[in-house]
Amino acid sequence: MSRRSPVSSAGAHPVPKGPRSVVRVASAGHGEDHRAQDALPHRSVTVHLGYAVPRAGIPSPISFRRWVEAALRGAKRRKAAELSIRIVGADEGRALNRDYRGKDYATNVLSFPVELPPGVSSPLIGDLAICAPVVLREAAEQGKTPRDHWAHLAIHGVLHLLGCDHVQEAEAIEMEALETRILAGLGIADPYA
Repeated sequence: MSRRSPVSSAGAHPVPKGPRSVVRVASAGHGEDHRAQDALPHRSVTVHLGYAVPRAGIPSPISFRRWVEAALRGAKRRKAAELSIRIVGADEGRALNRDYRGKDYATNVLSFPVELPPGVSSPLIGDLAICAPVVLREAAEQGKTPRDHWAHLAIHGVLHLLGCDHVQEAEAIEMEALETRILAGLGIADPYA
């Protein structure tokens, strides 16, 4: 767990579906953002966004894709990647955290890495659940812009999907340094400073 901005992860369980709306955002080969394509040659990224809360005040799907791509680049993942991000409210965030982590409160981000059977290959890396009210509350408490905090939590969650962790102090230091470098590349200040 990080020292200043608590972030969470959970075991490999799928995020429940059934959102109010779903937006599929793909890059590399779809021609919608040449800068994203240039940054990711030879790899495609697909981000499925689901909203269980109103979309007002939540960053655009393009922003989430940009943050996912930055995390993948920072972690040096060169293969195709696909993930789902579900933006949840406090009740669903609390239920997910309680059911999968045994902690009865809404947390900011939960990561659900995919577990594939041996010999099965897929670009799917897992699912994230990000709790909108917690993100906004934490941003205000920590003196950050909501957009910067959304970026940090999306990147943090993707790194968990890729196997990064922060249970041990050495892991936390390494993961926080990686997050800080990725965010700096996006013009976002060190979230742990």
